[in-house]
Amino acid sequence: MQEKEFDEVYRWKEIAMIFQGSMNTLDPVFSIENQMKEILKAHKIKDGGTYDSTIKKALAAVGLDPEKVTKRYPHELSGGMKQRVVIANSLLLEPSILIADEPTTALDVISQSQIIALLKKMKDTKKMGIIIITHDLSLIPSLVDKVVIMYAGQAVEISDIKTILNSPLHPYTQALIKSIPRINSVKKPIQFILGNTPNLLNIKQGCRFRDRCPQAFGMCEKDPPDIDIEGNLVKCWLYENKIKLQKTKQISDI
Repeated sequence: MQEKEFDEVYRWKEIAMIFQGSMNTLDPVFSIENQMKEILKAHKIKDGGTYDSTIKKALAAVGLDPEKVTKRYPHELSGGMKQRVVIANSLLLEPSILIADEPTTALDVISQSQIIALLKKMKDTKKMGIIIITHDLSLIPSLVDKVVIMYAGQAVEISDIKTILNSPLHPYTQALIKSIPRINSVKKPIQFILGNTPNLLNIKQGCRFRDRCPQAFGMCEKDPPDIDIEGNLVKCWLYENKIKLQKTKQISDI
């Protein structure tokens, strides 16, 4: 696809993105109103010539008062407000898919909660598909349906959110869940994942988590397949052995 076609048909219209550290993408010398108008002009969106109604609608959708925000400059807004403006920019052309890369980075806990609630509202009311990229699993239980757990550049587990939180499949996912601090268990020490991540410039054959995995065994020196476990996918030899045992048992029963 030519870049011109992608810009005219897909960029911001079908697929929009909130970048990590996106608050820094706002131009400090232009007002919020002028920056939002620039997006609409670049994509040749017509709104009676002023663009006012589209801008006000987008700002109101993210919980901001257009009368108080449009004439201001980025330095006059709080971190949470700037993040909402960035989200409003991504909503201007009403895309089908929104990609949010660490949308709550550098925000306080209250602002984080508000941004996640806002994304959930957009998903429910606008029927917008949201792909959220985050290192903080505690942010997503009420927001997502499916979770892709990445390790060393590889998807090691693709499961529904209930499985991830209650009965994770991959040893890395299990260790990740255990490492989340619990407020109601002060006396229980935080469990860390021991060892170091592999060098991505020199990836060896086999499971990429094996050097840090407490359940590693001989087969882990070979690249593990994607194994279907009740509709969820996991890249781990542990489940290949379980499936073989089940098949053997079924044959012996016959």
